[in-house]
Amino acid sequence: MTTQPAYDLRKIEIDVSKNRVRALEKTMALRRRIIAALLCATILCLRTASAQNTSAGETFKARLSPVPIDVTMMSTVAGSGSITATLSGKQLTITGTFEGLRSPATTAQLHRGMRGIRGPAILDLDLMISKAVKGTLSGSVELTPDQIADLRNGRLYVQIQSERAPDGNLWGWLLR
Repeated sequence: MTTQPAYDLRKIEIDVSKNRVRALEKTMALRRRIIAALLCATILCLRTASAQNTSAGETFKARLSPVPIDVTMMSTVAGSGSITATLSGKQLTITGTFEGLRSPATTAQLHRGMRGIRGPAILDLDLMISKAVKGTLSGSVELTPDQIADLRNGRLYVQIQSERAPDGNLWGWLLR
């Protein structure tokens, strides 16, 4: 008489395979949960960083140089300088320095135009500006949504007028 083994070998293989499948399913579910948690954490970090950047504001810089001149203007237009502008919400805060003007600065304006091409004044900047041939300027102005879009697209520039150059002495585009 032959004895049969206590377990059928085929049944044992099926049970082992089912256990492996269950273990794989549990591992895959755990991996999915970990990936979802990491994705949520990444999104949260990016939102936090974005909110911090927005609250800190966007920074733009400009190098001031003489406006385009012809021979007749050489005795009235000269100088250089730099500007830093920070956009926080709708508020644009401008600070800068200038030097080498041939006559004292009088006012500053915000103009709209493609880089290197004169454009219309869109705002008289109510800035504190040194009424001298060398000095500083600072102040804030509120921009419209269209003006903010122009600023972000490099289409706004600051222009400083002086006593002997009332149509513009220095200009510089506000760029990131």
